Amino acid sequence: MSALNSPTTTHTPSTNTIELSGLEKAILSDYQKGFPLTPRPFFTLANQLGCTEAEVLTCLQRLQQLGVITRIGPVFNHRRAGASTLAALRAPVEQLQNIAELINAYDEVNHNYLREHDLNLWFVITAPDADHLDAVIRNMETATGLKVRRFPMVRPYHIDLGFRPDFD
Repeated sequence: MSALNSPTTTHTPSTNTIELSGLEKAILSDYQKGFPLTPRPFFTLANQLGCTEAEVLTCLQRLQQLGVITRIGPVFNHRRAGASTLAALRAPVEQLQNIAELINAYDEVNHNYLREHDLNLWFVITAPDADHLDAVIRNMETATGLKVRRFPMVRPYHIDLGFRPDFD
């Protein structure tokens, strides 16, 4: 699996029709929000949907492989989470994949995106507080040998979208 999300490959609309199972439709309809926050969320999901945990995981893997979903994870309200920033760096093309994997290894980073720009690797860092955020960025700079540029939010916009699919 690639460590990069490229806008030219990840977000290109498909003209192909994808046949979804009833379980896949239920997962897409009911769990964009309200995902179970339990020690075994996929087991909890399975119990709620009347199937096995293995079936849920197989379903989610298939949806990712088809490009229907790109990730499963939280969307943090950074104002409540502590501190966050949009960040970018200039990664040499020949090292891009390795650097992206290194950046993705941080718990404070949930995804990164490749952009056609001098600053070609963009990501969001969320931390409990400003000191922790600073330490993560310093650590990234040491690990990559590259300067991490910060782009803190100036004005908030609501971007937490959820879509109610119409499967009829």
